Amino acid sequence: MENILRFETVSRYNEYNNQKTLYPLVSVIDYSKADPSNDSWMFFGLYSVVLKDVDCGDIRYGKLNYDYQKGTLVFFTPGQIIGYESHGEYHQPKGMGLVFHPDLLHGTHLGKHMKDYSFFTYQSNEALHLSEDEKGIVMDCFSKIKFELEHAIDKHSKNIIVSNIELFLNHVNRFYDRQFILRERVNSGILVSFEKLLDDYFDSENPSAIGLPAVCWCASQLNLSSNYFGDLVKKHTGKSAQEYIQSKVIEVAKSKIYDSEKSLSQIANEMGFRYPSSFTRFFKQHVGFTPNEFRNLN
Repeated sequence: MENILRFETVSRYNEYNNQKTLYPLVSVIDYSKADPSNDSWMFFGLYSVVLKDVDCGDIRYGKLNYDYQKGTLVFFTPGQIIGYESHGEYHQPKGMGLVFHPDLLHGTHLGKHMKDYSFFTYQSNEALHLSEDEKGIVMDCFSKIKFELEHAIDKHSKNIIVSNIELFLNHVNRFYDRQFILRERVNSGILVSFEKLLDDYFDSENPSAIGLPAVCWCASQLNLSSNYFGDLVKKHTGKSAQEYIQSKVIEVAKSKIYDSEKSLSQIANEMGFRYPSSFTRFFKQHVGFTPNEFRNLN
């Protein structure tokens, strides 16, 4: 990763892509104006959205390729290092992009709710594939932002620009909901794998050795980002990934409690709880009875 290009200001990114800086904290990028590019690594101190319009190379995050083809949107959050691979040839990039600095969001409604747009931290195989109608909506959102940027800055500019960015992000949330539904077969396979992962985990020595499985660990085992994985589980089960894991813990714990030869302390250790009292509190919170009361009832 030598010679990493650093983009910590909008003006620097505009300069790299031959764009004029119309507003210091946000820009709509027309990549057809950029110079032909070859392989490079880039550090972003900005929020960045890229709409790819032609097949012209791969974008990488770490060792993984983005699921990134013509007509897809990908999102980068500040602090990410992104690699661009052109397979040894120079290519003229095409498509549109939106970049904005975190400072733009201070004191705004969007700034308080950026965490709701979890797709900014999605990773490999998680890009948004747009229909033609959806692509038209994205381009319209970009056009509205650009229209405001091209006018003289006044006291209303920031609120209007941020409102249009928020509108765009809300559309993206809707489009991702559609994609989760259309990829139901793939996602169902992921849920089956998730269930098997938990079964295998609790059949092993892992709980007593390292504790309860974390959401981030499960996501990594399934080659997904934590946020994408969490959103997928929520969309298809109605439970958060953490709630799903907790329900599995209760299911396994109940089966162990039926085995009267095991003490509750032994069961707590096998389930990954450091202290029996922690297991008792957790079980009562979710079942309404302590483990001992549940054993006596059954």
